[in-house]
Amino acid sequence: MSKETMHPATTSSVPQDLIQARYRQAPFIADKLNATIETILNHRSVRAYTDEALKPNTLETLIAAAQSASSSSNLQTWSVVAVQDPASKDRLARLAGNQEHIRRCPLFLVWLADLSRLKTLGLKLDVRHGSLDHLETFLVATIDSALAAQNAALAAESMGLGVVYIGGMRNHPEEVAKELGLPDLTFATFGMCIGHPDAARPASIKPRLPQEAVLHMEKYDGSTLDAATQSYNATMTEFYATQGMKNSGPWDLHSLNRVRGPDAMAGRHRLVEALNNLGFELR
Repeated sequence: MSKETMHPATTSSVPQDLIQARYRQAPFIADKLNATIETILNHRSVRAYTDEALKPNTLETLIAAAQSASSSSNLQTWSVVAVQDPASKDRLARLAGNQEHIRRCPLFLVWLADLSRLKTLGLKLDVRHGSLDHLETFLVATIDSALAAQNAALAAESMGLGVVYIGGMRNHPEEVAKELGLPDLTFATFGMCIGHPDAARPASIKPRLPQEAVLHMEKYDGSTLDAATQSYNATMTEFYATQGMKNSGPWDLHSLNRVRGPDAMAGRHRLVEALNNLGFELR
């Protein structure tokens, strides 16, 4: 792996080490990985950034990468708002649960499911556009925004930058829409911090579930879930210990606690109401 394609927090360029880091074991042998796969496997959530500014045209390059993502029927039902103003980042940080990294990153991107563009064109051309009220079209826009954002994230990481997604943009959808001046039929799906990682506070690759928990051959097979979960519980306990991070318990119980009910959803339990207020009359 060349110096240019290495993640700044990477400690090894050996392909098998990247597989080991992702699973904390070697479920298969990766004899050779190209630079793209190495960038993907090197992903980690970066929440600490330096004060170094981004190079000129970085934003435009990331958006070009985003627009190169697949788009359902080429409808391109997404947009993004680039936020660099400190006051605006501060307000968005408070709306997202007071996340300091939103304030610290030099570039904060808010990705949008955007059906307003097609509505505007439909009204201008006096053409029917009734499908915009249906859940399917909203899903298309949401998926499109996620595909575009992931392309941008991988592009940023290939440039030596760090990123972290911010789901907290959905905590207060109406307030976020007001802050960003969003029109009806536009919804902030998530945010993304982008900047130069702070080497003094390095991020690590977080292990994922064993492949047998997520990979099914021909038909869904849940028979491996228990063993895979127990293995992953042990892996994550070790990971938190080696990282000096707070451990809120086994992964399975931690995850179930996050989905225990509306009280664990940080305000997102009222998302249907918020979408209605933002002009989405889904059916």
